Amino acid sequence: MKYKITRKLVLYFTSVILLFSLVVGGAFLLLFTRHTEQIYRADMQERAEAIAAGVADYLEDGSTALDEAAATAKGNATGKQTGNAALAQNGATGTTGRNNVNGYNAYITAIQDIAMGEVWIVDQSAETISVGTGKKEITYAELPSAALALVDEVFEGEVAFSEGFSPLLEDTSITVGAPVLSSEGEVIAAVLLHDYIANMQTAVRSGFSTLGISLALALIAAVGIAVLLAKRFIQPLKRMEETTQQLADNHYEAHTGIVQNDEMGSLAANIDILADKLAEAAQESAKLDKMRKDFITSISHELRTPVTVIRGSLEALNDHVVEDPSKIDEYHQQMLTESIHLERMINDLLELSRLQNPDYQMEMSSLNFVDVVENAIRSVRYIAREKGITLTFSKEPLAFMLMGDYTRLRQMLLAVMENAVKFSAEKSEIRVTLTASGEGCRLAVTDNGPGIPEKDQPYIFEKFFKSNEESNKKGTGLGLAVAKQIADRHGIILSVESTPGKGSTFLFDLKQ
Repeated sequence: MKYKITRKLVLYFTSVILLFSLVVGGAFLLLFTRHTEQIYRADMQERAEAIAAGVADYLEDGSTALDEAAATAKGNATGKQTGNAALAQNGATGTTGRNNVNGYNAYITAIQDIAMGEVWIVDQSAETISVGTGKKEITYAELPSAALALVDEVFEGEVAFSEGFSPLLEDTSITVGAPVLSSEGEVIAAVLLHDYIANMQTAVRSGFSTLGISLALALIAAVGIAVLLAKRFIQPLKRMEETTQQLADNHYEAHTGIVQNDEMGSLAANIDILADKLAEAAQESAKLDKMRKDFITSISHELRTPVTVIRGSLEALNDHVVEDPSKIDEYHQQMLTESIHLERMINDLLELSRLQNPDYQMEMSSLNFVDVVENAIRSVRYIAREKGITLTFSKEPLAFMLMGDYTRLRQMLLAVMENAVKFSAEKSEIRVTLTASGEGCRLAVTDNGPGIPEKDQPYIFEKFFKSNEESNKKGTGLGLAVAKQIADRHGIILSVESTPGKGSTFLFDLKQ
């Protein structure tokens, strides 16, 4: 299983190389065969024309060998046809010229040795064929039709090729015919040069063998190289497999360490990015889990405290432990305060759960956001007065219309503004500023509190997050989470800018 890709790559590479070799080899064999045949024919033609030129010079020197050879051949032919008497008479004539003919035949034999082929000299007018010494005599009448066609073409002054002489030569052969020209340019004879096709096929087979051996060696070398390349190719894949396995085992510090400017490098980079994101997610999950546990501990304590106070007060009143009217009123006030805190905590949990439900529908309508801000400021001023805090509101657009849920938007602003009052020092100032921003507007709520540490800023809108400030002891850690959910449902971008020791600014970016 581990080396399936290697085997596949080797198989693919080998298949491509083999197919390429077969195509190239086939094309080479076809072209090589044709080229060899062309060279072979050209060489035969060159030899035949050289022989024809030599024979022409020989005949131009005044030799009568061709005529005597013709006479001898005719005498022999006549002797065969007219019986013994005619044979004796014409045979005597043939014997008279045989000495000259023998010299001519010896000349042809010498030419054959030089030309490395069998040479015939044809006299069409006398219908005779002269062959070398010791060769079987061929009569004109024995020539097949294809051979006669070649002879006719040669005597018309053309160089021609034919395989029609194969039956006479008792093997597959190729013949080239060249005209023998007199000094006047007349065709006086024809030179026929024969060679066996087996000689040409030997050269072709030699080329085939060389090609086959070369292809086999090349294929073996290619397979070896393909194996090496395939193994090198899958090394990054193996490393990525090991990395992903480590990631699956929750070892998020694992990285591929692969740097390549190709698709493999891009994949490795994405795996490394995934590892970083998984590490961040694991840290985030661990932090959220800790926050959740802290919240459960905190909420349990927060719930237990008012319930314990209420129960203790009721038991004291029920058992008539307290009978002083002023003390009874104090107990009643304490129970009311604790029940209000308990109710608020439960309501925050319900609100957050409701807002996180995607099926929850808000009551959307066209409204003026400036009116919502002014309403929220009026409500918060009552709380701010207790600490001597002043709220100022400056607005550049007098109106900013949008579609939203008036009650939820007011709840969002109250959560942020009450948070600002909670963390601001007594007799300080909270500035609320509404300014135009592009096609929308920006609302800024700036307090004079202790600020938010930079490490905590990314998490302040998470549920269960709660600072350790003394002023936030009774907080539930849900107010800003609820505000963020309301902002998201309205397409409002809620963010914070804070410097420890210099206060915080909560920003609401709205678009129409």
